[in-house]
Amino acid sequence: MKITSVRVATINHILPVPIIYGNWIMDHREFALVRVDLEDGTAGFAYGLTRDGPIASIVHRSIAPCYVGREIDDPQQVFYGALWTNHAVHAGGIGMRALSLVDIACWDALARHKNKSFQEILGGELSELPATAIVGYPPTMPADELAEQIVELQKKGWNRFKIPISPDLEFSELRLRAAREAAPNDWIGFDINMVLRTSEAVLEFESKVRDLKLGWIEDVVPPGDAEMVARVRRGSKTPIAMGDEQGGAYHPEALLTANAVDVIRVDATTNGGITGLRKSLAQAKLANVKVSPHMFPHLHSRLLPILGFKDVPIEWGIPGTGVHPMDDGLEQPVIIDGKMKPLATSIGLGKIVDYDWITKQQVSDEHGALANIPTTCLK
Repeated sequence: MKITSVRVATINHILPVPIIYGNWIMDHREFALVRVDLEDGTAGFAYGLTRDGPIASIVHRSIAPCYVGREIDDPQQVFYGALWTNHAVHAGGIGMRALSLVDIACWDALARHKNKSFQEILGGELSELPATAIVGYPPTMPADELAEQIVELQKKGWNRFKIPISPDLEFSELRLRAAREAAPNDWIGFDINMVLRTSEAVLEFESKVRDLKLGWIEDVVPPGDAEMVARVRRGSKTPIAMGDEQGGAYHPEALLTANAVDVIRVDATTNGGITGLRKSLAQAKLANVKVSPHMFPHLHSRLLPILGFKDVPIEWGIPGTGVHPMDDGLEQPVIIDGKMKPLATSIGLGKIVDYDWITKQQVSDEHGALANIPTTCLK
């Protein structure tokens, strides 16, 4: 069964309150929805954050030609064929992000064509998993409101909470202390979002909050210097997690080789899709380093246990807070004692396209990715 088209729609969601992470000021969340069509009318889908990169342009210009006309029966083979046609673009950064989404959509199309679940296509089973609520958005949320948010989520069974850095470190510490007071026995993580620039700055802050016994400090410095991350880990009493938004030629090898992390962060939407994720997970297992996926719970809560990682925490944005709005209208987790029940078994990724929400956003779809979407893919 051959691939007949690869198309992308770009969906821009305007945030009610801008998010400020140092030099990075975010007033929107932009997603790319990738669609892969087969000869028999089957369509597979995947979506991911563009981070304002030209994903649609890269897919249509240099990735789609590598896929159209190829057989769908082995997405891994087609993935590497596309990767090796353009090392300069496809091997890292936004090019790898674009290729990752196409790979996921191909696996989804294959599963739908065969009328099988991901468990059947990839082997393995779904399982209960720890669930982390991403709280404290926007990062300017006052500390008392953050504490109230945590208390309300505790009533619903949550016991893991991750908090983003605020516009200044003093306020960040205040929020972390309020969170710990509200949840003295729960897991609390802190996401620096690569705002700090040196290992010394990270370690100075870590020393101030060390008494809170955080579950980890994440994305401590900008990517590109594994030894700097390693220096943070060597000097920190708090576990270090790193790897968000990365993917390509030296992820996760550089971080693992430098012994830089306690937890390696992975993301199928940036690490090479399902094909690349399998490789990253194998490397983490060989290095005996814990794994944690970045967001995209409808994808990662299926893939990780199927691929043998049955104790990894799955991240969920709280609907309506702007954390990950493209997820908000899809199936939400059932949380019992901090663990999420497996999502409903589905053919492929199931009802992964919330068309009603998409059409209320700013949409660019010159190639018709949103036209005549099969009902089996629609929420």
